[in-house]
Amino acid sequence: MTTRAKLTVYSALATLMAALCLTPLLTTKGWIVNAALVVAVIAAVGAGLRRTPFYRWTVPIGQLLVLFVLLLLGFASSAAVFGGVVPGSESVHTLGRILGQGFNDVRDYAIPAPPNPGLRLILVGAVGVIAVAVDTLAVTYRRSALAGLPLLALYSVGNGLAGNQGSWLWFATAATGYLVLLFAEGQDRVSRWGRIFRGADRGAERGEGSGLGALGQNGRQVGVVALAIALLLPAFLPRWGSGLLHTGSGTASGRGAAGVSSLDPLVALTGTLPSPRNVELFTYASEGPSADATYLRTGALDAFDGTTWKRSTLTTVPFTGSLPAPEGLGPFDTREARTDVIIGNRLDEAWLPMPYPARNVALRDNGAWQLDEATASLIPAKEKAIKGLKYTVTGLEVQPTASALRTAPAAPERIRQRYLAVPPALPEVVRKTAFEKTKNAKNAYDKMEALRAWFTGPDFTYDVTTRTDSGSDAMADFLDRRRGFCVHFASTMAVMARILDVPSRVALGFTPGNTKGGNVYSVTDSMYHAWPELYFEGYGWLRFEPTPTRGIQPDYSDPVSSPATQPSTAPTSQPQTTAPVQVPSANPDCDAKLRRTGDCGDRRDTAAGAHEGFRLPSGKALAGLVVGVLLFVLLLVPMAWRALLRRRRLGAGGRRRPGGPGPGGLTDAQVLAAWDELIDSAWDLGIPPDESRTPRAAARRIAETGELDEASAAAAGRVALATERVLYARSAQIGEPLAADVRTARDGLRARLGRRERIRAVLLPPSSAQLRWRVSDALLTARLATGAAVGRAVGAVTGPVRRVLTRRRPRGGGDGDPAS
Repeated sequence: MTTRAKLTVYSALATLMAALCLTPLLTTKGWIVNAALVVAVIAAVGAGLRRTPFYRWTVPIGQLLVLFVLLLLGFASSAAVFGGVVPGSESVHTLGRILGQGFNDVRDYAIPAPPNPGLRLILVGAVGVIAVAVDTLAVTYRRSALAGLPLLALYSVGNGLAGNQGSWLWFATAATGYLVLLFAEGQDRVSRWGRIFRGADRGAERGEGSGLGALGQNGRQVGVVALAIALLLPAFLPRWGSGLLHTGSGTASGRGAAGVSSLDPLVALTGTLPSPRNVELFTYASEGPSADATYLRTGALDAFDGTTWKRSTLTTVPFTGSLPAPEGLGPFDTREARTDVIIGNRLDEAWLPMPYPARNVALRDNGAWQLDEATASLIPAKEKAIKGLKYTVTGLEVQPTASALRTAPAAPERIRQRYLAVPPALPEVVRKTAFEKTKNAKNAYDKMEALRAWFTGPDFTYDVTTRTDSGSDAMADFLDRRRGFCVHFASTMAVMARILDVPSRVALGFTPGNTKGGNVYSVTDSMYHAWPELYFEGYGWLRFEPTPTRGIQPDYSDPVSSPATQPSTAPTSQPQTTAPVQVPSANPDCDAKLRRTGDCGDRRDTAAGAHEGFRLPSGKALAGLVVGVLLFVLLLVPMAWRALLRRRRLGAGGRRRPGGPGPGGLTDAQVLAAWDELIDSAWDLGIPPDESRTPRAAARRIAETGELDEASAAAAGRVALATERVLYARSAQIGEPLAADVRTARDGLRARLGRRERIRAVLLPPSSAQLRWRVSDALLTARLATGAAVGRAVGAVTGPVRRVLTRRRPRGGGDGDPAS
């Protein structure tokens, strides 16, 4: 490999190693594969352009054009033509729109952000631009030291944005890539200085395969020591509370904008649902009768701008222990329920989970929290305020009847103005669908029940692999494909409710936990959830559950099982005889929560089929496995072919083979086979054949180039002498077997090489190119033979027709009757 080729590879490698520091920015890591492909293509394009007679400054221009085309194909393929392989006229416009969405996501989302197309476009494009800059400086203009500047910029931006999620590992990886790039250029520079800098020792002169000798070893040592010092020194230096950019959340006294945690609950939800780790986040104990159906709400988002749901104002006040009275809740009797929550160490940044509505919260440090009065949410004002927290919430159980909600009065004007606003650019399909699905409903409650029943019916499928954004475009796509997860169901129903004149907002939090025995429940990260809260005057904000197969429907959301009277704290004199009776499940694992969600049947099916642990992989998995096996087999073909050829030439296992041991003299074919094996072995070990030389001259060249010792050189000479006798002598009487001499010469050639070269000679032997030549010759022969066979077949079919036509052709030269 030439120096320029090495620099090209190491530049691409350094860029990818530095780009790894960007992986904590998104919740998924798949985009780095796309970035690696882009970097590889840019490196290949640069290598190709540098072989052309164009000016050097045209190379980065060509690379940038290729990068632009790759981004068009990768992110705007929907506007491409000819099967999505050629950018269309709308591709640039589509790419610009996605880029604009990405910049909006940068402004709105916290780290780690969901893998929206805009964010992935920004990351992949940035890595591609850095790859062009590094390749231009290090390879095109041979300034590897300056290539560290774009690499440093990439690392600084990525590590700075990652914040606490950054790691010393990213620095070590990026620095290693840069050092490898410097070593590659330094090897080329030192090799031009001449032997005076390498010393007289022969081994050092060769540099043991590195070409650098003692100087190269010293350079490596300096680089490794410098990298180790950079990694270890910060551990012994004093820490400062803040740097040039203050990253603390801060606090605020009095009213006004307080220090709000950068954690967006919607981002946490969309980032966790596609790949939950199923780890326990917290436990809670509740004494209420509906403990197994208690949602722990972290907050609510009351403004929709067409792109995402968010808080309409960031104004908060210091928390003093009591919560504002539930908005819109009338004076009828409610039941209090106490909930004790214990947060584990897995949850260190989140809004406070608590039942809604709640009356008060007992915290160990009220000053660590800020209150959003509009949504009754508690937001951390200090870093990791929630980690390991223990607190008690006094909540209210509000269970109205379906008939009461049907007759609820209209919401007051102040509620309508705030919670009925929708963006003017809302897709028409959302409005049309909202009116179409509720055309038979007579009141607000029946309209909402119609939407809920439609969403939870068979038309929709719960799928966490769909796009994670909740904007207008995603809403239209959701209604078209009818696949999504809780964010899509909650946000779409909330927008439709506003269209139908029902105040709404999107709440976020956790579905009811799994029982741990008694009245204690465990909540995991897989229980992150979103649902719409709808306003009914006199009852305030009520939870509705439109997401199929998730969560628990409240009693008032089922007109059949809804109680016929208002909830009361007074005990009933007689048990209800008309209510449906819950039949205990035969499965001991089916608790009250599972019976309410209807999951007991699934549990039984799972238990019955637990012994069937093996499942057939999907079609994509099988196709990937087949492709992987084929690639592995193709990689083994050169090695296997070369081993079989050597076995046939030299013999093995005591069997008589050409050039192998056995009684009697060797035939001409056996001697020539031994010579061919010697030439191919030298080729595999770095000495390509020279067909212009005689066997004796070729053996001398192998001995000198390969620096063979006396025994190995003599063995190669004996094989060459035997070959010349076969080629030039009148009769060749070769009685000594040559297989041992070939192996001796081959071992001598291997002794001078390093481990890497020896492994490469086995796995990818250069002499295996003869296999490709043979395959090409065989294909050419087969094609010619097929063409000849087709020609003969066509001739056999058309020959009689031509002969008949030839007989009927007039023999005379005139146009008249031949009989005249």
